Amino acid sequence: MSLPEAKRPIGSDDSSSERTGATRRRSLLLAALALTISGPVLSACGDSGFRPLYGSSALGGGNVTEKLAQVEMAPIPGRVGQRVRNELIFQATGGGTPPPPGYRLEVVISEGLTSTLVRSDGDAQSQIYNLDATFQLVRIADKAVVLKGQSHAQASLERLTSIYANERARRDAEDRAAKTVGEELRSRLAAYLATSA
Repeated sequence: MSLPEAKRPIGSDDSSSERTGATRRRSLLLAALALTISGPVLSACGDSGFRPLYGSSALGGGNVTEKLAQVEMAPIPGRVGQRVRNELIFQATGGGTPPPPGYRLEVVISEGLTSTLVRSDGDAQSQIYNLDATFQLVRIADKAVVLKGQSHAQASLERLTSIYANERARRDAEDRAAKTVGEELRSRLAAYLATSA
């Protein structure tokens, strides 16, 4: 047994197919127009200096990985300074042997704690570890400072009753902040080195 066909208004199949065809033609026309307009814009990007940051120079990239490996990291005093330096070295060379340096990165850090959630008896339930880093990138050939700036990181830690737990929480906060500063410095170095000669 078959179902009865729904009654259609007279001439409805003709108008719906015309609308579908008109919609399809309009979509194709808009797509063609978009390609026509975007072609010159996209080709201009190659001429204006936009290129992949970590691609090889053969592909139009900045060849940043090789340039980062040529940055010598100056020693930074203190445990946290050493963590920042180790983070930078590992991100630049991956732990391998670096090539002869072309630049030297000098970093000075300052640390501090800010107490939050202070109880009425004066004890803080939480603290924020602050790490500030001032850096300069020196070109070794002529001792010129080619890039300088500052970086900042914060990490929170909870204060507990155990002295050992507090010390461990502080070290974890220091390590998190050092990693953040190291990653930010690497990004800033990569951006500079990708555009330098």
